[in-house]
Amino acid sequence: MPDRGRLGLIAGGGALPLAIAARCEAEGRPVFVVRLTSFADPHLARYPGIEAGMAEIGRVLSALKKAGCAAVCFAGTVNRPDFKALKPDLKGATVLPGIIAAATKGDDALLRKILSVFEAEGYAIEGADDILGGETLPAGALGRVTPTADQLADLRKALHVAEKAGELDIGQGAVVCDGLVLAVEAQEGTDAMLARVAGLPADLRGSAGTLKGALGKAPKPIQDLRVDMPVMGARTVEMAAAAGLAGIGGVAERLILIDRAAIIEAADRLGLFVWGEARP
Repeated sequence: MPDRGRLGLIAGGGALPLAIAARCEAEGRPVFVVRLTSFADPHLARYPGIEAGMAEIGRVLSALKKAGCAAVCFAGTVNRPDFKALKPDLKGATVLPGIIAAATKGDDALLRKILSVFEAEGYAIEGADDILGGETLPAGALGRVTPTADQLADLRKALHVAEKAGELDIGQGAVVCDGLVLAVEAQEGTDAMLARVAGLPADLRGSAGTLKGALGKAPKPIQDLRVDMPVMGARTVEMAAAAGLAGIGGVAERLILIDRAAIIEAADRLGLFVWGEARP
């Protein structure tokens, strides 16, 4: 494997930053973790790095330079902040007006603006899927369970709805059961959406005895996949089962898998399908 230099990991919440740091460690690649305050998992403190607020951009850039980072990766969940409550440093105060202006155009414009700040400082941007060795959802069934024709129809409609919502910069996921759209993901995230589905009346969704419907996750057509490719892990499978769903799917090669083996184990144990929808 070529030496790609020290990676600067800008870490939000969830399991993805942990998986990236662990992969770097396993491959012997040095990593420097910027743990975003109130978002990053505390376990990331075992790696070299700093904790920083979202608007401490100058401090972050200085720390990355001092650590000798050649590239950065943005990973993990970060809720849109109250910009008035942020406490920027000097560099942050310089770029914050542009970031706020971009935020009015949607999350993807906001992400692109933030990326441009780091690219202007000479950092290459690496996608989480590249660092994880291309661990994305393959085409077809992942695991023992294959969707029925009706389940596949639900999944395809869920993916269509997710993609249409993505065109409006709303979210990356949707749930469909028996052709009925039960939920569309917005700012709350996939876990909260699945919890919402689990609270719907039993006649609208499946149950432990009769799994029905599907969660579809698709990237927004306008998003930068280096930063915001959809993600799923074993927890997604567990929560989909708790919501009575028959399975989960995404666009093949456009959904990052966090611990492929754990996803397959959970899906097979719970009787859910995990499906990659091939696209030309």
